[in-house]
Amino acid sequence: MYQRILLPIDGSEASSTAAEAAVTLADQFDAELHVIHVLEHDQPSTDTDGVNAPDRSGAEAVQAAIELAASSDVEATRAVIEKTKSIHQEILTYTDKHSIDCIVMGTRGRSGLSLSRAVLGSVAELTLRESPVPVMTVHEETVIGPDIGSILVPTDGSECAHTAVDHAGELARSVDATLHVIYVVETGQVINGDRARRLRGALEEIGEKALDLALEKVQSSTYLPTETSVLNGRPYLEITRYAEENDIDCIVMGTHGRKGIRRFLLGSVTERVIRRADVPVISVK
Repeated sequence: MYQRILLPIDGSEASSTAAEAAVTLADQFDAELHVIHVLEHDQPSTDTDGVNAPDRSGAEAVQAAIELAASSDVEATRAVIEKTKSIHQEILTYTDKHSIDCIVMGTRGRSGLSLSRAVLGSVAELTLRESPVPVMTVHEETVIGPDIGSILVPTDGSECAHTAVDHAGELARSVDATLHVIYVVETGQVINGDRARRLRGALEEIGEKALDLALEKVQSSTYLPTETSVLNGRPYLEITRYAEENDIDCIVMGTHGRKGIRRFLLGSVTERVIRRADVPVISVK
């Protein structure tokens, strides 16, 4: 499924976690690992020898990732790229040129969350929005398991969710994992009374239909172990809670990838899950 995996690295703690995730993923799929660092010569130098500190830490991180790959017998290549355009565009250009199947990268987690607006690091945000291939994101607190044995995909019945379900099903088959499909009913504040109960019942029925459709898609060829649930609450909280309580190894979610939208580029639910989940999140467009 994944034959060539790209790891953009910058020397941050999050990118170190991404290196661990990328090597683990490459090992499970027997894939080639491409490790790149984009030089940022426009940043002021802080070293006495005239070398930019970010460039130095990035080069050291690349070497550390290569050594980590070697310790797991993962074939890895490295590249240091002179920036001629934005970093995310350099990443996507490399992705296209080398037929990359999946990008693994780090982003800020809970500690970087703004109360007024949830946004990812700009490079990760733009890469997620524009990448033609799936992007696995991790943050500093992400727990990387030895392999992927259980996968969670939330659905809301939309076209975006259908794409995520298809990818999650293909991923689950390729690694013999159990697929968990959930639908979260969000009714806002809890209201007592018969009308509220009828509304919740109607929304849960919609959720059951969405789950049936998802199951029909993933079971269309051969049998795949699956579990389904309709949950109630705030979607991003229920998704992350379900992942924690059911020992999920990876979450797959859809993104809209719309251009020109400066706020909630990925949808607030996906953004918040990426930040808060304790496991890697694969976003597909």
